[in-house]
Amino acid sequence: MITLTVPVMITFGVFLIAVVMVGVVTQSETATFEDFTVGGRRLNAPMAALSAGAADMSGWLFLGLPGAVYMAGIGATWIAVGLIIGTYLNWRLVAPRLRVYTERTNSVTLSAYLEERFEDRSRMIRLLSAVVTVVFFTVYVASGLLAGGLLFDELFGAGFRLGLTLFAVVIVVYTILGGFRAVSITHSIQGTIMFLAAIALPAIILWHLGGFGALTRELDAASPALLDPVAEASFASNTWTEGGALGVVAMISLLAWGLGYFGQPHILIRFMSIRSTRDIPMARRLGVLWVTVVLVGASLIGLAGIAALNEPLKNPETAFISLSALLTSPWLAGILLVAVLAAIKSTVDSQLLVSATSLAEDLYRAFFNRRASDTILLLVGRVSVVAVGLVAYVIALSGGAVLDIVAYAWAGFGAAFGPVILLSLYWPRMTAAGAKAGMLAGALTVLVWDEIDPLLGPLETGIYEMVPGVLAATAAALLFGKYVGRRPTRDWTHAMDDAAAQSESAAAPQNEDLWAPYPQPPAGGPRM
Repeated sequence: MITLTVPVMITFGVFLIAVVMVGVVTQSETATFEDFTVGGRRLNAPMAALSAGAADMSGWLFLGLPGAVYMAGIGATWIAVGLIIGTYLNWRLVAPRLRVYTERTNSVTLSAYLEERFEDRSRMIRLLSAVVTVVFFTVYVASGLLAGGLLFDELFGAGFRLGLTLFAVVIVVYTILGGFRAVSITHSIQGTIMFLAAIALPAIILWHLGGFGALTRELDAASPALLDPVAEASFASNTWTEGGALGVVAMISLLAWGLGYFGQPHILIRFMSIRSTRDIPMARRLGVLWVTVVLVGASLIGLAGIAALNEPLKNPETAFISLSALLTSPWLAGILLVAVLAAIKSTVDSQLLVSATSLAEDLYRAFFNRRASDTILLLVGRVSVVAVGLVAYVIALSGGAVLDIVAYAWAGFGAAFGPVILLSLYWPRMTAAGAKAGMLAGALTVLVWDEIDPLLGPLETGIYEMVPGVLAATAAALLFGKYVGRRPTRDWTHAMDDAAAQSESAAAPQNEDLWAPYPQPPAGGPRM
């Protein structure tokens, strides 16, 4: 446990009070349910980029990733490579089209968009996608709360349960008050803090060690496998040994993290909320730059921890915390450690908000009160934030490894939604049956893969469940989408092409109706 210091307590206190005040201030801007869920679609490019990045990089950025690199060496950084590629492709392939379609269909959730896109009169797409969202996000929120509890316990020795409770209460309070607007503003601040911390701490460590040359010599002395990108070291009994070649399966599993981006609701909601497709190219460049810097910095922290720390860590996921306390002044350590808190909090609040939106919009309004007013929906959304937070809190009390929980939830969303979202944006004639089959196949494969893989005997792969999940979802969506069900009556072909072109054109009209030449939705707007 790190010695409790007044500077660390003050910096944490100021930060937590500040985010609650953001919720208080933005409460007046949250007058409608659309304000609460997508902020009135008013995000500019920098805010969209920072918000998407901060929502993406949870506590695993400064806890799980440095810990994985600390144990296995540079071979573990293939995760970062996959995530950088996935971030770019998500902004390039998904953001422009999703922004246009969700505004035109007045959709504030992925479930509502998919229902309108596939003209699903049975409402089963909305129900299925809402259930997947709530189930996997509750687990995902639990991983964030767990990381927050561990952080408070490690820093202040106040006990895991007390730290977990305090962290959960703060997040729930400002999310209830300010909704999407509060979350996005705090993300901009937190994203900046995370960016600076990912640069500052590695620079301090390298200065302490004497540069990259000294770091390389220390790592080679510990184990040559630490510097081999196609190998992994083995960390046991406070020492590093050769762990063997990384292997094709392991490398594919690490890179496959990038596949998850196409199906992450808490990231895709930022694309839906950006103020115009004209802002997307700049947001993409800023977003990819931000992700690259923070992932490289976090990976470098894991490697440098092997050389800079006096003794091997009992818990490798505390590398960032231990290095901050050892190599910096108390005040600077407090600021750096706020970055860890910001990384955890920025993902948890996004997931809470998306889960609450899905409960209010896709379950309550869609199935119980189709004429619900904005006032009622706001109330249901805020109550849902509390409900999801409580369930996640109970799950987090059981403990576990942060990275393992994140990996499971990330795979669930990536497999269930990723292939369906991409096909919905690029295959105009795909049917509702294909969307349902894809979501169901992806989610179920992730849920049962750990049971199926061992049954393969000598063919057991040990591959990350994201890979079979995405393959199963894609195959099911293509098969059922081509041969089963009624084709959409709306012609999406030209609208798809126009949306892609508009995103790259700075001269495109701000509010051009891309649907004007094509069949319109039924009178009365989208079905709820």
